[in-house]
Amino acid sequence: MGEQAVIIAGEPCCLRPAGTLWLPQHGTLVVSDLHLEKGSAYAARGQLLPPYDTRETLDRLLVEVVETGATRLVLLGDSLHDRGALSRIPVAERETVLDLAAQLDLIWITGNHDPDGGAAFGGLSMETLQLGRLVLRHEPLPGPAPGEVAGHLHPCARVLGAAGSVRRACFVSDGYRLILPAFGAYTGGLSVTDAAFGTLFTRSPVAYMLGKRVIPVGFDRLAAGRQASGRPQKHR
Repeated sequence: MGEQAVIIAGEPCCLRPAGTLWLPQHGTLVVSDLHLEKGSAYAARGQLLPPYDTRETLDRLLVEVVETGATRLVLLGDSLHDRGALSRIPVAERETVLDLAAQLDLIWITGNHDPDGGAAFGGLSMETLQLGRLVLRHEPLPGPAPGEVAGHLHPCARVLGAAGSVRRACFVSDGYRLILPAFGAYTGGLSVTDAAFGTLFTRSPVAYMLGKRVIPVGFDRLAAGRQASGRPQKHR
């Protein structure tokens, strides 16, 4: 399946190639930064993009739900791109989210883009959720936070090889806390070598790069990078 098994603060975790976190002991699938209706938000400002990002994101999410057999789905904040996303989401996509809320224990962690959460679709909206030794929230707290699982930063990593460089979205963890990649179809990324990650880890972290399988890469092998441009980028 290409998953990478890791232990975070004593809790077994499976990092999946799609960028989702599977917590087998809790029957819980965790996904961060869907940014639903980001395409329509850009279109309203005159930057026309294919208006299918919400459909693509939800289709990939449904695959993850089916493959893991999750009974609980935690959306780790910034699930909606903005407060107007509720009114812009197409009927078919709205029905997909309503179906997820009916079939699963759906929890919306509030983010900076969606401070009200998405509980208008069903499910519960909350700032944090504790599962065993893990504490799930959208934005990582400054300084050490053992057991924290967060998103917000859209981590990515770049490695140099004989044929050139490869840049991928990634998980990043030091075994005590875990930062998830963005899952949405139109999301940029922030290099894990950026200073924003510098105070989050108590020991040298590992970037778990996404591809056909999740590949752990030590920070000593990573090339320095800069934040991606503000233009939405297709998820890979």
